[in-house]
Amino acid sequence: MTDALKRLSDEGVAIWLDDLSRKRITSGNLAELIDEQHVVGVTTNPSIFQKAISQGDGYDTQLTELAARRVTVEEAVRMITTADVRDAADILRPTFDATGGQDGRVSIEVDPRLAHNTLATIAEAKQLAWLVDRPNTLIKIPATEAGLPAITETIARGISVNVTLIFSLERYRKVMDAYLTGLEKAKAAGLDLSKIYSVASFFVSRVDTEIDKRLDALGTDEAKAARGKAAVANARLAYEAYEEVFGSDRWAALDRAQANKQRPLWASTGVKDKAYKDTMYVDDLVAPNTVNTMPEATLEAVGDHGGATGDAVRGTYDQARADLAAVEKLGISYDEVVRLLEDEGVEKFEASWNDLLKSTEAELKRLAPSEG
Repeated sequence: MTDALKRLSDEGVAIWLDDLSRKRITSGNLAELIDEQHVVGVTTNPSIFQKAISQGDGYDTQLTELAARRVTVEEAVRMITTADVRDAADILRPTFDATGGQDGRVSIEVDPRLAHNTLATIAEAKQLAWLVDRPNTLIKIPATEAGLPAITETIARGISVNVTLIFSLERYRKVMDAYLTGLEKAKAAGLDLSKIYSVASFFVSRVDTEIDKRLDALGTDEAKAARGKAAVANARLAYEAYEEVFGSDRWAALDRAQANKQRPLWASTGVKDKAYKDTMYVDDLVAPNTVNTMPEATLEAVGDHGGATGDAVRGTYDQARADLAAVEKLGISYDEVVRLLEDEGVEKFEASWNDLLKSTEAELKRLAPSEG
C-alpha cells in the first residue's frame, strides 16, 4: 500500500493527516500511520474536534476531572483539544527532529469566532502556543482581512503559523506578504529565523463544488466541459505565485538569514463528486516543497491507487489560466465565488465550534459530581 505514498513523498510532497482524536492517539493508530504510510504531520480544525469528542467515551476521564473542577465549557474545550495536540506532537517529535523542524507538525486553530478580530487572534495564538508548549506546533490563523496582520505579528513573535481558509490568488499573495513582513520584524528583533515555520493552506475541493454547482445550473455543453477543472487550476496558479514570491529579491534577503519558505499546503483534498477520481486533488497537485493534508479515506485511496508520476504543476500555468477564463466566460465570477467560500468557511468553523461547546457542556453536566 505504501508504494504510491512513498512515490508522492519522494516527489517532495509532505503527507499530513487531516484528522485527530484521542482514540487515534491512544490506540497507536497515529504512530502506525507515521511508520507505515509516510504521514509526517497532522492538521485539525473545529469540525474534526467536534466529531472526535461527540463519538465514543475516549474523553470521559478528562471530562470527569474537568467537571469536578467546575471549569467553564470554553476552558474544558481548550484543555481537551490542546491535550490531543500535545500528545500528537510528542508522537511526531522524531519526525520533527529528523526533518530539522520542517515536518512532524501538528496544527491547532484559534477560536474561529475571532476570525475578524486581529488583536484577539494574536492573543489567542500566543495562548495556544503557551498551552500546547511543544516546538512542533503550528497555530492556525484564518486568511481573513483581520487575520493578515495577526499572521504578521504572530510570526514576528517567533510562533510558527498555519494560515488557513485561503481560496483566492489575490488573498494568497497577501498571505505570503504577511509572512515575509513577520519574518522581517522577527529578524529586526534578533530572533532566529531558522526556528520559524509556516504553511499556507490553500483550499481545493470546495472551489469545484461551488463552481460546478453553477455550471450545472447553466447546463450547456460548454458548462459541462468546464466541470472539475477550476479547483486544480486555481491551486496550480497559487504555486506559480509561490514560485514568484519565493524567487524574489525580498525573499533572498531573508533566505540569507536562514528563514524558511512558507510551503503551500493543499487542504480540502477529499473529492466530493463521485464522478471524479478520488485521488484527483493529490495526483494533480504534485509539486516540490508542498504539503497535502488528507482525510483518512483519501490517504487510503492514494495508498491503494494513487497516480503520482512526477511534477504535475509546473508547466501547467497557461492551461490553468485558460480553465479559469473558460468559467469566467460563462458568466461565473471568480471573485464572487472565492469571497463566498471564505465567508462560508468561517461560518462553518464557527458552527462546528459552537456545536463543540454544546456537546462538551452536555458531557460536563452528565459527568458532574453530585452535590453534597
